[in-house]
Amino acid sequence: MTFSDIFKSSFLENVTSVSLIDMAVALVLAFGLGLFIHLVYKKTYAGVMYSSGFSLTLLALTMITTLVILAVTSNVVLSLGMVGALSIVRFRTAIKEPTDIAFLFWSIAVGIVLAAGMIPLAVGGSVVIGIIILVFANRKSSDNPYIIVISCSDHDSELRAKEFLEKQVARAVIKSKSAQKGAIELNYDIRLKDDNTDFINILSEMNGVNSAVLVSYNGDYLG
Repeated sequence: MTFSDIFKSSFLENVTSVSLIDMAVALVLAFGLGLFIHLVYKKTYAGVMYSSGFSLTLLALTMITTLVILAVTSNVVLSLGMVGALSIVRFRTAIKEPTDIAFLFWSIAVGIVLAAGMIPLAVGGSVVIGIIILVFANRKSSDNPYIIVISCSDHDSELRAKEFLEKQVARAVIKSKSAQKGAIELNYDIRLKDDNTDFINILSEMNGVNSAVLVSYNGDYLG
């Protein structure tokens, strides 16, 4: 084979450039590892709204990446053309959770490594990554954050509500306060002493307190 023969290509010659056995093994492994990534994502998702479409995309992305890399590694001309073709692709879907980016890169990396023939690295690396994510994602924090929204009628009721709240919780930090004539709304970031939330009922029945709402959140707060 001469140097010029490397850059010669025809449709019929490319048919046998990847053997059926290699293709079948790669795609089956890609499906298995993609399914593993899909299950880890489903198990560890901690956002507000779970997207089954995105979860399925992780599985499909692993197999698609494997398919593309198999084609690229079997043909020099195709690999050069693939660089130009993929450079014009634009993805405009917003990533809602930071961890979603890690799962996307995980799926792509597995597809690349599999297609390159590094099966132990793909399988072993995926297992280790999956275990690490499961361990840290399922770790329960004893310091669960809550937001409490208190609506008061005047300044005196605000002081009474604040004093009562600080005695009932382990920590209370005011995050925002809005006031208008005849109404004051307070937003506190609090940490409970235990799982008992009966103090909310007592707080809502205090004189001058119109309402008290307790909301659990993930700890991300701007303020």
